Amino acid sequence: MSGYVPTFRVVINDIRKSIASGQLKAGDKLPSLPELAEQYDCSIGTVRRAIEHLQITGELQGRQGKGTYVTGRSAEGS
Repeated sequence: MSGYVPTFRVVINDIRKSIASGQLKAGDKLPSLPELAEQYDCSIGTVRRAIEHLQITGELQGRQGKGTYVTGRSAEGS
């Protein structure tokens, strides 16, 4: 096993760590998809996949035309 972690998982883990450490708090807005894609040196689709996962688990909430925000809820067993 090489220990390779897909980029979308790295994004998910980093956002979760930022929430857990208090760097990101409930109500905070995440950077835009293009900004995150540049930060992680990956495609917007990869970042979108990570954000969608965190929205499904309830950790983030997308607001049409406004951005993506931290909900303050943590994932249960994900």
